[in-house]
Amino acid sequence: MSNGEQESWSRVKERLRADVGEDVYSSWFARMDLEAIEEGSVRLSVPTRFLKSWIQSHYAERVLACWQAQEGKVTRVELVVRSAVLKSAMLPKAKPDIGTAENGARYTNSNGRPLSVGDPSVHEALGGSPLDPRLTFDTFVVGRSNTLAHAAAKQVAGAKRSDAVMFNPLYIHSGVGLGKTHLLQAVTWAGNAAGERKVLYLTAEKFMYGFVSALRTQTALAFKEALRGIGVLVIDDLQFLQGKSTQAEFCHTLNALIDAGRQVVIASDRPPSDLESLDDRVRSRLAGGLVVEMGPLGEELRFEILKARVMAARAHHPAFDVPVPVLGYIAKTVTHNGRDLEGALNRLLAHNKLTGHAVTLEMAEREVRDLIRPQEPKRVKIEDIQRVVARQYNVSRSDLLSSRRTANVVRPRQVAMYLAKTLTLRSLPEIGRRFGGRDHTTVLHAVRKIEGLVGNDMALAEEIEILKRQLQE
Repeated sequence: MSNGEQESWSRVKERLRADVGEDVYSSWFARMDLEAIEEGSVRLSVPTRFLKSWIQSHYAERVLACWQAQEGKVTRVELVVRSAVLKSAMLPKAKPDIGTAENGARYTNSNGRPLSVGDPSVHEALGGSPLDPRLTFDTFVVGRSNTLAHAAAKQVAGAKRSDAVMFNPLYIHSGVGLGKTHLLQAVTWAGNAAGERKVLYLTAEKFMYGFVSALRTQTALAFKEALRGIGVLVIDDLQFLQGKSTQAEFCHTLNALIDAGRQVVIASDRPPSDLESLDDRVRSRLAGGLVVEMGPLGEELRFEILKARVMAARAHHPAFDVPVPVLGYIAKTVTHNGRDLEGALNRLLAHNKLTGHAVTLEMAEREVRDLIRPQEPKRVKIEDIQRVVARQYNVSRSDLLSSRRTANVVRPRQVAMYLAKTLTLRSLPEIGRRFGGRDHTTVLHAVRKIEGLVGNDMALAEEIEILKRQLQE
């Protein structure tokens, strides 16, 4: 492409920016590139089918007018999607490190050069959320608490297009900072590098934004088509998915992909049964796959993570050295999650680089003291409460969930509901649903009843304290 054509394109962009305004331009045209000018026809490219459809529907005449104001001979503007641009004349023979779409088209950048599968532009061309190049399987430290999740993610990433889908959906859940996003992005990097299937990584927020924008601009069909053409769909932070229409579309997309034999991988901070805002059908479909919990990081795993992070830091700071006793101290005392471990090492690195002082145990004790948090109480589950209460009062769990109103069942049921409200973060409607589909007013009555009795009945108060200790041990 000549310098003159690039200069014309720059002037056209300035005209377009002045015509539509900075906000509209940055939202819809900032990622548009010039591909070619041939005999009065201009070919422009955008990274997603959704953008192509939207611009064609709303701004095709403006774009053409801007070109004609710059180049009077232009009579036609063609819009294409970069991920589907085939430039065989400009590409060398196929090599393993060139990104290839499922239809055989090569991923190229705006200059027509093939993109390496390690290039984030390949993923961005599919409309995905940004990827962190550090979050790969090579940098993921495996321990007892995450072995199963890691093995399942590796299996998904390495599967071939012709292989039968084993776990669908694969649903990974854990608390904050325990490695869910790392695993999901590792699946995306490895899956796209293998070239067998297109892997798209989306946060729940990006999914919602895409769908709402498509509804607003009446291009929902194009949005759905793009999503359902993906080989592996990876959704992170599903707990943030909000809105009835968005959830309904997610449910339809999930069903369509699974029914078509496409892989779905999902991460959340809680199991499917605890996603109160989601429709029952979605929760049921999620629970029908492989649900894996990543547990807290044990001290041994925290130590190995710290060692790996120090080795990674040495690639850029060769003189950075953390003695083993310091690593052991941090692994023993900074227990909350992996991000706190990363923060602790960053503080030591900053102190070492900025002051020139060697890392010592005294320095570590001083620098990370605010990261040493009190031991969190065990996360109590409603199923555990029902099991412990049923055992304490010699009734069955099914009795607690039944409609029986006999005295020997009503009191234990009320105690269990009270404990569920005081020991978990579940809402009244969710607790009612987990106790045989009862209304939230029934749960509220039970909670107030037990609260009133505890103040006057010392035996009941002691019983409830015993139950709380059993549940939190």
